[in-house]
Amino acid sequence: MKFSKLSQLFLVSSIGLLVATIFSACSLNTVDFVYVASSAGSGTSGDGQIDIFATDGVSGALRTAAAPISSGGVNPVAMAVDAAYSNLYVANAGSNSIVHFDIGVNSGLTLEKDTAAPSTTPVAIAVNTADTYLYVLSGTTSARLTVYPLASGVIGTPLVNATTSNSYWPIVVPGHTGDVMIPTGVTVLANSSAVYVTAWDQSAYNPGCTPYPACITSTANPGWVFGFTVGANGALTPVAGSPFEAGVQASAIASDPTNRFVYVTDFASNGLIAYTIQDGSTLAFLHNGPFNTGKEPSAIVIDPRGRFIYVTNYLDSTVSAYAIDLPTGTPTTVVNTTGSLSNATLAQPVAVVVDPALGSFVYTANNFDSSVSGFHLNTTSGALSPTQSTPYPTGAKPTALVAIPHGNHATQVVGSTTP
Repeated sequence: MKFSKLSQLFLVSSIGLLVATIFSACSLNTVDFVYVASSAGSGTSGDGQIDIFATDGVSGALRTAAAPISSGGVNPVAMAVDAAYSNLYVANAGSNSIVHFDIGVNSGLTLEKDTAAPSTTPVAIAVNTADTYLYVLSGTTSARLTVYPLASGVIGTPLVNATTSNSYWPIVVPGHTGDVMIPTGVTVLANSSAVYVTAWDQSAYNPGCTPYPACITSTANPGWVFGFTVGANGALTPVAGSPFEAGVQASAIASDPTNRFVYVTDFASNGLIAYTIQDGSTLAFLHNGPFNTGKEPSAIVIDPRGRFIYVTNYLDSTVSAYAIDLPTGTPTTVVNTTGSLSNATLAQPVAVVVDPALGSFVYTANNFDSSVSGFHLNTTSGALSPTQSTPYPTGAKPTALVAIPHGNHATQVVGSTTP
């Protein structure tokens, strides 16, 4: 069949319009990008992988936005993004490094030259909302917190602890300085004024050691939260009363966007511990807690409006949802419309995030099944329901995930009630 030049021109124009329409629709539907770190490499020399997904604003479904890239090191275990959503930081435990990526307009990542090498294996990282400091929690037998100044996203030389002259702040229980401390999580208040770290004392709690119980060598409380205030120059000062008891095996920590509450998961006791923040930094238990979770809670996130808490349960392969009573901070279990308390993921969820653009979707990284599970968040009740086509395959054994808003979509703020 032959076409006249006019017909050919019309056909080319129509195809071009169709392609433009498709791309415009895709752009409009993409409200977030989700980055997932996984141990895709083999052995001790293979780099980890970062998968890049786009979030559909209607269904919450994830689709590949760009080809996977190297995590910049071996065995990535944690990621953090700055408040400007311009810089991504990845902690690689296998290569003992913190690497910096520049975030492009359409989710693309560019590995920058600046890196950090903490003195011990990194476990968790966080960036303050002023985008001036990167906090690195590290250690496998001795926990420590290192503070790196940031200048336009670039990682600087770690701050010096004036008390010890070391380039870190030790995480030790007073009176039990020889105990083996296992660090697990770090969070920074939204006003950047205080930092909190979770850790547990393996010398006081170690059910796998032999001969048991003779191998328990410490009488200290096992679980702890360590608090620090942040000085004008970034130096840390222990909060009055710190460290604060945190159950048996404190596994994750989150603070709310109003700087009033801190929440900690207890992996061993299947509990959620809640604290109010007094005098700007001191923690006080909510006396009606702890609150029940699923089995072996492993990660925690608070939605950007400060209204709901989501906890992943490692052994149950579920997500627990809670509504926060805003006057008191008390978390109340959210019941789904089906009457169920559980929201099933695939096996062994180890990380969780709420999308920042709409605050309407929750995603978990499922370590055993190498996948991400997606949920739609009811912004009125906090209940969850599966997103379209969930779960989504990732690289091998994902360990961390973060999300950034796309384009002109504004992030949610405290007090907003609708997406």
